[in-house]
Amino acid sequence: MVDETIDAAVIGERRQLVSLCFRMLGTVAEAEDAVQETYARWYRLDPAERAAIANPAAWLTRVASRVCLDALGSARARRERYVGPWLPEPVPNGALPGPLAGHGGADPLDRVTLDDSVSTALLLVLETMTPAERVAFVLHDVFAVPFDEIAETVGRTPAACRQLAASARRRIAASRTRRATREEHDRTVAAFAAAAQRGDLAGLVAVLDPDAVLRSDGGGIRSAARRPVVGADRVARFLLGVAAKNEGFETTVAETPDGLGFVVWDGGRVDSVLTVEVVEGRIVELRMMRNPEKLTLWG
Repeated sequence: MVDETIDAAVIGERRQLVSLCFRMLGTVAEAEDAVQETYARWYRLDPAERAAIANPAAWLTRVASRVCLDALGSARARRERYVGPWLPEPVPNGALPGPLAGHGGADPLDRVTLDDSVSTALLLVLETMTPAERVAFVLHDVFAVPFDEIAETVGRTPAACRQLAASARRRIAASRTRRATREEHDRTVAAFAAAAQRGDLAGLVAVLDPDAVLRSDGGGIRSAARRPVVGADRVARFLLGVAAKNEGFETTVAETPDGLGFVVWDGGRVDSVLTVEVVEGRIVELRMMRNPEKLTLWG
């Protein structure tokens, strides 16, 4: 009966572990692979070893984080072989939970909001970090794991882990210096949507920053621009050209962790998701996800 209770508690951690690993790796598929490896390690323990673990949830978190740490070490090489620009997987609001009640209590002022922690903008900043920085930041600032426990995961001292998290936090703060408020973001996206619906080239250009960039991730599976499209006029013409070639598609505005974005539908299937970054009332970057392997939580 005790074993059954432990097994139920262990299996009950799966969604939490996927959520943790997604923030570390940037795609649901990679997160699920990491969680599968974590459970494989759990069940490779003999019954006596499993019974000796006082806190299975903490053990699973530590092992999953180590699996992610190893995966991040080889991720850069995989990104370099990727067809076209690589982008993190966009997720709908609320699709991946944050820490469960009782998973710690870090000072909220030191932590990002749970929505922001799965935003494409933040995930791209996390991609610039060292594997140890990223793991330390996600564990402490998002999941409130104490530094002495993080030290066991990354093989550093608690003081070194504190420095890793602080370094990661500085990178994130630097990326936010000019970012728009949610209200300004959504107002700008609404103006962009109205211009796009009218097919208004000048209206689109007016809402775009002169140096706006569009990145499109098809993963070699779907057609996408192999290189970033740069400049307000080029980005606007590119988007209007795509719309003209796909007149049967429907575009809807949707809430994303980045603020308002767009979902493009081909019949009942999600064709692509666009997330947007706004600075000082202009769109500075659009990120178009067309890789179907990274649209698994939509539709």
